[in-house]
Amino acid sequence: MTTKFFIGGAIAIGVLSACSSLEERQIASGNFEYTKQQPGKDIQVPADVDRPNFSQAYKLPALDKDAPRSFIGKKLKVVSPALVLPLVTGSHVDDGSKDAKVNFDQVDDSQPLDTTIWNSLLSYLEEQGIGIESFDKDKQRLVTDWVVAKEVLDDHWYSWTSIERDTSQRFEFDLEMKPHGRTATLNVHLVDYQERQGQKVIAEKGDVDGRAKEVDILNKVIGHYEYQIRVADAKRIREIRRGMQLTIGIDEEDAPAFIIDSNYDTAWPRVLLVLRKLGFDVKDYDKSNGLLFVKYNGTESGWWDSIWSNDANALPLEKQEYRFRVEEVGEKTSLTVLDNESTPFTQEKLSSLYDVFARVMADDNLDI
Repeated sequence: MTTKFFIGGAIAIGVLSACSSLEERQIASGNFEYTKQQPGKDIQVPADVDRPNFSQAYKLPALDKDAPRSFIGKKLKVVSPALVLPLVTGSHVDDGSKDAKVNFDQVDDSQPLDTTIWNSLLSYLEEQGIGIESFDKDKQRLVTDWVVAKEVLDDHWYSWTSIERDTSQRFEFDLEMKPHGRTATLNVHLVDYQERQGQKVIAEKGDVDGRAKEVDILNKVIGHYEYQIRVADAKRIREIRRGMQLTIGIDEEDAPAFIIDSNYDTAWPRVLLVLRKLGFDVKDYDKSNGLLFVKYNGTESGWWDSIWSNDANALPLEKQEYRFRVEEVGEKTSLTVLDNESTPFTQEKLSSLYDVFARVMADDNLDI
């Protein structure tokens, strides 16, 4: 009895671990005897007998004249549909589109949109060790080298051996830019495909669902793009929270101004944090023109602080409205303090604010 159980178990394990073909992985399990069945005929009711009421609840709708009639049994694929996942901020897909493509809208103006997309794609290919057969930036077209994936499979249980299944595929990426340059569509096409099991070719391009392969690599590219954005955002937040050095100089209009030792994109949010810390209420701003409209309310010291010390962040300013002008000065940024009439502070008045501004600007880990 024990021997029979062992042999039976070995056979079962062998059957389960035997290699499955590409066709077997894409069709329903079980038999397909239903494909041999012929449509039934209506019950013949004699003319002298009342005809019963037949229900139409389970009647199948008629096929359209152009509907494929051969997709039954083993020819009917039951794999899950491939969906493009627009994970990147500003990305979206066209409703009802059957193509492997995704649309990107311009979100970051630091560089052209097409440059950002291509840099992300090239970074993904390099990270995955995927070669490039051709890349034409002017034609917005890139063709990859063979993308090879290897999988070791157990052979039949009685052979005690294993074989390799190699999947090789090449893709073409095309980028379509809208005339205004702020929207782009990335398309993916399967150029070639080959699947080998040992020395035997078991599938080629015409045997597989090309769209599923295209969507799979497109989603990986999108995921890499989104990951890069998250890494860049985390790095940018660290830079914003890190203390920045402040000196006194002049801005582009030769007015007295604070000079922040940081680039404009990083200094701008840092200025907002500093102003909030110092008791300014930002009522409106225009980053494109570098203008901030604020009201100075003074800092709100806690009860404990008021007992033991004076407020170290207090500024010698009237509680009224002011303006700040933020400008790019090479790799640094100027911060000009203005009154409500847009008149810059004098050198003497600006100097009276310097100690407090410089100390808070240099503080690490300001709340965001």
